[in-house]
Amino acid sequence: MYVCGDGLLQRLVQHQPTQHPTSEELSIGKIKFKAFDLGGHQIARRVWKDYYAKVDAVVYLVDAYDKDRFAESKKELDALLSDESLATVPFLVLGNKIDIPYAASEDELRYHLGLTNFTTGKGKVNLTDTTVRPLEVFMCSIVRKMGYGDGFKWVSQYIK
Repeated sequence: MYVCGDGLLQRLVQHQPTQHPTSEELSIGKIKFKAFDLGGHQIARRVWKDYYAKVDAVVYLVDAYDKDRFAESKKELDALLSDESLATVPFLVLGNKIDIPYAASEDELRYHLGLTNFTTGKGKVNLTDTTVRPLEVFMCSIVRKMGYGDGFKWVSQYIK
């Protein structure tokens, strides 16, 4: 799980799975924020709640090639989406590894994560006077440096 804004765009690189939470202060234009890479393995999930109080956005990264773990990923995402302390926080779901043949399509990932008909749209969707939480899926390849930029641009419009 990444807690971040637009600035992580230029800092994403392919690396080993996160073993310990890391953070970095980022500045893009007039926006300054702190990004946290908390990791997704079982032990790391225990500390996620420790970061909720200051969260402006959640970026939930899913391995679109590892279809055997979609049910586990859905369970964790559902828990995050139903947590009251994150009720108004924008969620960006990134389906990674689309550069690998047979990785899930966006529609397939939406289906397996239970997000079909629950996302808010990829353009500039004005949700200001609503109680609707911004939520969208973008497909990407971190290693090929494609797709995630659109996702971060999308989520940045909802960070106050």
